[in-house]
Amino acid sequence: MAHAWMVRTFVKHSDEVEDFPELMGIVRAVFDTSRALETRVDVPTGYLKMLDKKIEKLRAAAGKFEKDAPLASSHTNFKQAVVSINVCVDALTDLLDLSRDSKKANGSGGNSTLLS
Repeated sequence: MAHAWMVRTFVKHSDEVEDFPELMGIVRAVFDTSRALETRVDVPTGYLKMLDKKIEKLRAAAGKFEKDAPLASSHTNFKQAVVSINVCVDALTDLLDLSRDSKKANGSGGNSTLLS
């Protein structure tokens, strides 16, 4: 999430956001996800449960950002921001998948040795 926050900061403070307010969607989605996750940072199972609730909204915002960013600017920084946010979403999705796979392998409905 720290890297997603860097993308958020870049977009939020870019000059292009004034002319292309649609870019603020990724800013809001990263903020919302980060705020929700920070309340559960000390409880891994709670963190993963909250991430599971928020990931689709973040993924949708990343998809929209991928379409909007090239319209706002062709600068390399925007191209890299798209790549970066997509890598973040993929990594968070992989984390959720790993957690689910671990729960299935252990026959656990709520606790996972991955999180112990």
